[in-house]
Amino acid sequence: MSRFGAIVVAICMLLIAASLGAVLFLVFQFDVRGAAIVSLAVFAGMILYNSVAGRLRDRARLGDQIADLSRGMTDLARQAGDMARRLSALEERMRATPDPSGADRLAAEIGELGGLVRQIAETVAAHEAILRKQGLMPPASPAPAKQADVPPPARPARSTPPDLPGLRGLSRDGVIDLIAEAINKERIDLYLQPIVTLPQRKVRYYEALARLRMESGEVIPAAEFLPYADQGGLMPKLDNLMLFRCVRVARRLQLKNRDVGIVCNVSGVSLANPAECRRLLDFLDANRALASALFLEFTQAAFRAFGPLENESLAALAERGFRFSMDQVADLRMTPRELADRGIRLLKIPASLLLDKTILAHSDIHPQDLADLLARSGIDVIADHIETESAVVDLLDYDVRFGQGLLFSGPRPVRAEALQVMTDDEAEGAPASAAGSSLRATAAR
Repeated sequence: MSRFGAIVVAICMLLIAASLGAVLFLVFQFDVRGAAIVSLAVFAGMILYNSVAGRLRDRARLGDQIADLSRGMTDLARQAGDMARRLSALEERMRATPDPSGADRLAAEIGELGGLVRQIAETVAAHEAILRKQGLMPPASPAPAKQADVPPPARPARSTPPDLPGLRGLSRDGVIDLIAEAINKERIDLYLQPIVTLPQRKVRYYEALARLRMESGEVIPAAEFLPYADQGGLMPKLDNLMLFRCVRVARRLQLKNRDVGIVCNVSGVSLANPAECRRLLDFLDANRALASALFLEFTQAAFRAFGPLENESLAALAERGFRFSMDQVADLRMTPRELADRGIRLLKIPASLLLDKTILAHSDIHPQDLADLLARSGIDVIADHIETESAVVDLLDYDVRFGQGLLFSGPRPVRAEALQVMTDDEAEGAPASAAGSSLRATAAR
């Protein structure tokens, strides 16, 4: 239709120009050449005017359409914001007023399913008995002898491997007793290892590490005694002690530099135990002001093994403003958005893993794109175990912003004045084991 209109307009302009040329030739006695030139000039002028006018009309129409589209986008954004607020309010109401009958309904359904399964099993057994009587099925084979009748072979007592320094010659139970005694006598020392920015090498975080101090003065790293503490059920008590000390250090760091945070290792056992988890939540709730400076660190294996109870505890900590760090990353099969939704803000990856060329076949994310991709979700990558300058140069090509390792500094013990006895207000929110240790230390002084 628009093309037909343009053709009509062109024909009209041609007729007008021809009529003007005829008038100049017949009435004003112009020669044929002069009349034709004037006619062509008028025709060209009308074409130019029509083109400019059409462009102005199209521009005005396009501007109106863009304005309408902008208003529509604004309305959609407002509606999306309203929907998000409504969903958030609905989730809060659902969390605040859980349905007490949900578990009962689920238990009833499971009971009904169990009854149906028993009925099916009884029906199948009855049919098998009938078929055996009719000779259509072979008789049932006799049940095998119970293995319980045969006494199991005696297992040798598990002892500490002889190559562990400081623990050589002790049995497993002996190591557990030694760790328990060290916790009670406050011979679990707090060490800090800096996490620096790259390439400036300015301290941005400190990682808190536990060291067992023997009575002889020998220091045993956490990797050598934590497995035995886990086997002996001492991890919650150890977590309470280390977390209490990390809060004390974080409080002192905030007085000097609010940009420096501390990363505290916590085991998943403390989240799986409801009593210990409640004690942990109460203590951190009392120190909510340090949420921006204190990161709770779990291993990648622990995050992947968390069940509903642990995830609910993580959500409760995230609601209080605390964020998490993932350590001991063994592979890069991860989704940044999922990590961010779970409250993870720091991801510690060994430098050797990031620089390994063979990892591309076993990874969902290219190592060179990992730091930028995680940064879009608010997660910072920390390259761990850096020992050479060449590794730093290679990591800068990967846009890694933070590094940790012996190249910058090893773990160093915290000075005694940084772990002073807490005040009465802090003692009310402290974990029982940590508070008790501090009070015992006060009495000793």
